[in-house]
Amino acid sequence: MLKFSLSRGKRNTPKKNESRPRKRQPAVSRLLGESSGNRANASRQAAKKSFWADVDWTRARINLVVAGFCLLWGGLWCRAWYLQMIEGPRLADRANRQHTATELVTGRRGMIFDRNGQVLARSVEARSVYAKPREIQDFLTMANTLGPLLGMEPQKLYDNLSKTSRRFVWLRRKVDDYTAEAVRRANIPGIGLTKEYDRVYPFKHLAGQLLGFVGLDDKGLEGIERSLDGRLGSLPTRQVVQRDATGRRFYLHEEGRTEPRGEDITLTIDVQMQFIAEEAVARAAKDFDARWSGALVVDVPSGEILAWAQYPFFNPNNYRESSPVVYRNRLAADALEPGSTFKPFIMAAALQERKINPNTAIDCENGRWETKKVTLRDTSRQGVLPAHKVLRYSSNIGMAKIGLELGAPTTYRYLRALGFGEHAAVPVADSRGILRVPRDWSDVDIMSAAFGQSVSVTALQMAQAYLTLLNNGVRKPLCLLREDSHVEERQPRIFREEVAEQVRRMMRDVVEEKDGTGKRARIEGVEVAGKTGTAQKADRRAGAYGDKRLASFVGFLPAENPRYLILVLVDEPTKNQYGGVVAAPVFREIAARTITYSGAIVPTAVAEEKEEKRSGRQRSLKLSLPTAPYLAEAAVTPARHVTEGMQLPGHRSRAGARVPDVRGKSLRNAVELFARAGIVPELKGSGSRVIKQSPPAGSSWSEESKNVKYILWLSEK
Repeated sequence: MLKFSLSRGKRNTPKKNESRPRKRQPAVSRLLGESSGNRANASRQAAKKSFWADVDWTRARINLVVAGFCLLWGGLWCRAWYLQMIEGPRLADRANRQHTATELVTGRRGMIFDRNGQVLARSVEARSVYAKPREIQDFLTMANTLGPLLGMEPQKLYDNLSKTSRRFVWLRRKVDDYTAEAVRRANIPGIGLTKEYDRVYPFKHLAGQLLGFVGLDDKGLEGIERSLDGRLGSLPTRQVVQRDATGRRFYLHEEGRTEPRGEDITLTIDVQMQFIAEEAVARAAKDFDARWSGALVVDVPSGEILAWAQYPFFNPNNYRESSPVVYRNRLAADALEPGSTFKPFIMAAALQERKINPNTAIDCENGRWETKKVTLRDTSRQGVLPAHKVLRYSSNIGMAKIGLELGAPTTYRYLRALGFGEHAAVPVADSRGILRVPRDWSDVDIMSAAFGQSVSVTALQMAQAYLTLLNNGVRKPLCLLREDSHVEERQPRIFREEVAEQVRRMMRDVVEEKDGTGKRARIEGVEVAGKTGTAQKADRRAGAYGDKRLASFVGFLPAENPRYLILVLVDEPTKNQYGGVVAAPVFREIAARTITYSGAIVPTAVAEEKEEKRSGRQRSLKLSLPTAPYLAEAAVTPARHVTEGMQLPGHRSRAGARVPDVRGKSLRNAVELFARAGIVPELKGSGSRVIKQSPPAGSSWSEESKNVKYILWLSEK
């Protein structure tokens, strides 16, 4: 039944905002529509029920979980890619800063050896004390505890650390083991110890100026230590260390890691010859009250420098206590006017250019020669002399005339070829000297250069030039490193062989002839050649030559076949100023003790007999054969006794009647005691102290015992 609702007297209109009702369909149509809709809905419902009934819900749940995990896994991979590729470098850097730290590591410096393997310089571990002010918890307690241990005033230590803004402060560098252990036991927060290396020179002042020294940062500051710093010092490397959550560092041993280390070098210096030279130059400086003295000993066949001595001595272990005047390497750095020791080079150049020959007559003007510009004087009055006697009498006038004959350009060319005016091929800081170009030379300069003035040279340059004369006119470079002495390079010939021989013969007459200026350099049993020098020194204030002198002597032996070249300088002696009086005896002492120590080859008995007949001078001894391990006691003139107060440790003035007890003594002391008796002991082991000897102490130095083998066993302890 259908119901209809009608309103009387009132129009049925929709209210405002009220939707208009849909238009009603006829009842039959509506019934038919509802009937078809129901059937459609029913059909859909049935189809829907059929679809869900066919679904495998177990598989669907598994697929859903797998899909979820795939999405999650993909998201994680995307995040990981983002963190690794985009944010990776930044995050890694932050992690490294948090968990690791880098520090600069300086390794052990290389060792310096002499030619026989004796250690001249080595590095030993040391500890240095540092502070990190930000980690110090109680500054007052720290200062009161640490101050007495380090020898520092507590109040000053407190002020320095409590008021600083620095993160790292050195407190004491390279302390001794006792102090380092005391600091470690104190265990003060913010105070630590770090490993460094301290340089030690076992032979103290031996070759001190040559070796030089290193500073607190292990950098070479003088001498060999400075010039070869690139080889001796190790390149600093950065080492990565880990640290814990509080920032404290800890070190882990890593397989295959080696500590950086510098390169070891071996010098041509011989420790024993070095001592011999040092003792001689020290005695000369004291005897003649000289400013300083020095000597070079060179092995002629190889060009190796065997000794480099200079007095006053310098101990590199205590370099802070010495001034630059003491540790200055004067034999290489000081350029001085050489004086008469320069004359053989001018003579050789004139002979090479055939301006003169050994018999050319030269008027020496009876010791005084007045020219238009200058007046020259000789110490002896000589008239007309053959050229070969000009060197014997050391005539300045004769050499000046030879120089004028040679001329400035030619003189300059030969001097440059000999190595003057340039650095020597030796790894030391040396001076080039002063050698002006020919256009700046006047006639006076040519004359004065001929007898060793108007030019400035170093002792090293003089040794190099003389080595050329002794090498038959072929230039041979000096060697200070053993590795360089084995390098064979073709060197230029400067003088003909006969010219070099003629000049050497003239220098032999300077020593061996009765009227030669170098007769105080004679050694019985050995022919010696050389040249004396007494150079005036310029007075800077007066602008002219003053009354101070440089006494020198350059000699070699044997004269016919040179083995050793020895150069001696004594600067500003006061008791006597002549090279023949001051420097020649120093040469004699060094040469005599050197051939005793080394057992060098010397002229044969036949050659000596010929010389005896020619000179009329009786030779009283014969030298040992080359195979002998030492020379007889009478083979050389005994060295002068060591003066009191020499301050050279452990040396006696003469050998005792019996073998001394050298157990516990230093190697240097022991060898010297044996050398004074003409014995060169055999050394076994390594170290700087004698622990055993054979034969035992107290044995006689009898002639029968000369066939006995003397052995010293060494140890570091």
